[in-house]
Amino acid sequence: MKNNDKLQKNLQYQFEDPQLLKLALTHRSAAKKHNERLEFLGDGILNLTIAQALYNQFPNCNEGELSRMRATLVREKTLVVLAHRFNLSEYIVLGPGELKSGGFRRDSILADAVEAIIGAISLDKDLQTATDVVKNWYTDLLAEIKPGEEQKDPKTRLQEYLQAKHLALPSYEVINTTGKAHNQIFTVKCEIKHLEKTVIAEGTSRRKAEQEAANLILQELLAKTK
Repeated sequence: MKNNDKLQKNLQYQFEDPQLLKLALTHRSAAKKHNERLEFLGDGILNLTIAQALYNQFPNCNEGELSRMRATLVREKTLVVLAHRFNLSEYIVLGPGELKSGGFRRDSILADAVEAIIGAISLDKDLQTATDVVKNWYTDLLAEIKPGEEQKDPKTRLQEYLQAKHLALPSYEVINTTGKAHNQIFTVKCEIKHLEKTVIAEGTSRRKAEQEAANLILQELLAKTK
């Protein structure tokens, strides 16, 4: 097990119980006792923390605007930014199969570990401490976030774009699923009738694959209007 002193410095939190941090870094492929329960706990704390921060930061925003900004800040892509900031890939404990396939670089594994660390901090100390640590991690991200169209997810934006032009809505179909249950890749086809547009995209969940497909079509449609 790699010495976690530097990681704790990057996290700006020193664990009283090092075993909690070790558990937070342990992927299910590596041991029977792994970080999924901590991930569940950390996910809840993260959503609460960001919701409270946005509520206070944007007193004039409605529920929809706040929800979209929160979704941007807690999504996998943002958590991976934090994981890279912490150099988390150097510390995650993986089983042989995941190591061989480069699991320490996989976005879903990195994002899950960030959430697990948040859960571990709350158990190591308390909820308020975990909240304070998360707010510290998000200082620059909260300073940059703002309400607006860019906070809507690609599927919503594509739907609104098509509705505004009185065009048929897209259809999404899973055409392939590969990998084991805990590490699946979904391939989705997004099709828009009358436009003869079909795009294939992949993701670690059906939702992510659909969002990626919608984003690809939307970017193509917007590029043609420029």
